[in-house]
Amino acid sequence: MAERGISVDHGMEDHWFVCYSLELPEHFNPCKRAVTGKWYIDETYIKV
Repeated sequence: MAERGISVDHGMEDHWFVCYSLELPEHFNPCKRAVTGKWYIDETYIKV
């Protein structure tokens, strides 16, 4: 922010964190994949 000439104190950063951290789960939860018992391991190798 300082590179752009904007002065922000740590109190404002804390305020933004509290406000936006409540919105993040609402935004990301629809994007989550379903949890299943299957695990896929592709293209694994051991270099000897």
